[in-house]
Amino acid sequence: MRALSQDLSIYEKFHFEYAPVAVKFLLPRPDEGIGRLDRSLSLCEMITEARVRNEPFYITKENECCVGKVALGMVDLEVPVEGGLVGPKFGIYQEDRANNALFRHAPMFRRGVVHFVLFSTLEKLGFEPDLLILNTDVTQAEILIRAMSYSTGDPVESKLTPALGCSWIFVYPFLTGKTNYMITGTTFGARAKEAFKPGQFLFSIPYQQLPLVTRNLEEMEWYLPAYADGREKFLARDEKAFQEAEKTYRDALSLLG
Repeated sequence: MRALSQDLSIYEKFHFEYAPVAVKFLLPRPDEGIGRLDRSLSLCEMITEARVRNEPFYITKENECCVGKVALGMVDLEVPVEGGLVGPKFGIYQEDRANNALFRHAPMFRRGVVHFVLFSTLEKLGFEPDLLILNTDVTQAEILIRAMSYSTGDPVESKLTPALGCSWIFVYPFLTGKTNYMITGTTFGARAKEAFKPGQFLFSIPYQQLPLVTRNLEEMEWYLPAYADGREKFLARDEKAFQEAEKTYRDALSLLG
C-alpha cells in the first residue's frame, strides 16, 4: 500500500465541522498496524465512525450490515432485493419495477474486486487515498465546486438515487474519476439511520481529481469580493468588467486592421 505523498494540508484551512475522511479499496489485506473495525455498521455510517475513532481501520463484508457490501462487490445481491420487493414497503418506490431499475443505475464494483475498505481521517492519513470525503456547509461547498472547475471549465454534476446512496459516494467517483456530491438527508438509508447531519453537502473526490482540486484550492481566491459587495456595488463591478472585456475585444480587432 502506497504511503501518502501529496500535501493535503490545504483542506485544513476550511475548518470543517466534521473531519475529512479518506477511503481506500483493497483486494489484499491492509498493512499491519491497521486494525479491523470491531462492530457492524452500514457503509454510510463508516464515515462518521472514522471521525469518532480518529484512528485508521478497515472493514470486510462481515462489518457491513446493509446493501453497501453489495455496492462494494463483496456479496451478491439477494434475489428478493434485486426484484424490487423491499423499496415499496418503505414508500421509496411506487412498485417493484421502479425499485428493480435502481440496480440497473446504481454503480457497483465487480464481484470480488474489493475485499477490504480502509478508512482514516485526514489528520491520521498515512496512505494515498482513493477517495476524500468531505461534509461542508454551503459557503465551503461553493469554494469546492469552483475548485473543481477553476482550471478546466468542466461542469460539476451531482448524481444519486433515493436508495443505495452509498454507491454514488463510494463507487461512482472511483469508477468514473468524477467528483460527486449530494445533500445529506436526501437518501433513504443514511437519513433513516441518522448517519449525517441533514442539509450539508457531502462531497466525494476521487484520486483522479484530487491533485487538480488541491492545486486549484492553493491557487484561487476563496472568498470572492463580489459576494460581499451587495447588489448595487456588484452591478457596478459587473458593468466595469464588461466594459474592460469590450475594450480588450476592440483592441484585438484594431490589430487586425
